Amino acid sequence: MSIQRNSGHPITIYDVAHEAGVSDATVSRVFNNKPGVREATRTKVLNAAQKLGYVVNMQARSLAGGKSNVVGLLIPGLDNGYVIEIVRGVDQELARSGCELMVYTTHRAGNDSANYLRYVANGLTEGILLVVPLLSSEFLQNLENSGYPYVLIDAVNTLGHSSSVNATNWQGAYKAAEYLIGLGHRRIGFITGIMQLSSAIDRYDGFIAALKDHQIPIDDALIVRGDFQQQSGYDATRQLLALSSPPTAIFASNDMMAVGAMDAVREVGLDIPADVSIIGFDNIPQAMNTYPKLTTIHQPLEEMGRVGVKLLLEQIENPDTPPKTITLATQLVIRDSCQPPKRE
Repeated sequence: MSIQRNSGHPITIYDVAHEAGVSDATVSRVFNNKPGVREATRTKVLNAAQKLGYVVNMQARSLAGGKSNVVGLLIPGLDNGYVIEIVRGVDQELARSGCELMVYTTHRAGNDSANYLRYVANGLTEGILLVVPLLSSEFLQNLENSGYPYVLIDAVNTLGHSSSVNATNWQGAYKAAEYLIGLGHRRIGFITGIMQLSSAIDRYDGFIAALKDHQIPIDDALIVRGDFQQQSGYDATRQLLALSSPPTAIFASNDMMAVGAMDAVREVGLDIPADVSIIGFDNIPQAMNTYPKLTTIHQPLEEMGRVGVKLLLEQIENPDTPPKTITLATQLVIRDSCQPPKRE
């Protein structure tokens, strides 16, 4: 295997090994993302390659014509139903196209955009799908400058230069709030997502719009920040229930936080939905396994994965294709976790 200086002069992995103070076998394992390498050593090798101004030239080992037929997928992890549903759609669509999937997680890289770029620079994949909560404008700009094909899933680049697939978050949140209002709820708690994300902002805006349209005053005490994780749903709900006039219903910006909200309600001895109604967003598989079954807004996560693949393959085949955004519809799924309030 060789690496290339930006000027195009090839050298062997022995130079990187010498710079990093490790064996050439270790460098090879790092460049091939093989297990059995300590994180400190992996970082040392990558830093050495970066210092020397080299990037791994894996395309030389790809299929004829320089194509690997491999698509990358960058995700936070595989520990929740939201991601699993998107991956399912991605995998189904790639199987139809005859491409393989390489999954990267941000657990190892943290939120450092520079680390994300190494997934692109290694040349193992022809393009990448990004399902990452927070992507810096610098990272997206670097991707754009590189000409490397990528698609955002459940995210929108506010600069408008990225292809993306998302859902009608505003409309979905409006429907959720309107459903609770239609049941008779007037004190509705709202748990936000990560408010740097367009999806979280849209859900917040949709919720607020529904309250205004039905002449329900906005009470800031009923709006609590969350981060799309179950624990934040639990913590936010404990805060809401501690109010002198607690909400009769809680709208969590995703199902994971709704599950946390359910835990908090039960912990203080209240009943769902007799005492507190709860509604979520996403319709992940776990929503059917809660008790009671969770009323939620269905987001077509599997379809988003499939559409994301189609957009990416189109970019790979036609690099001059202008960026496009596809927005899929959401819908209300009524189950057992909501009912009219018994107090107002």
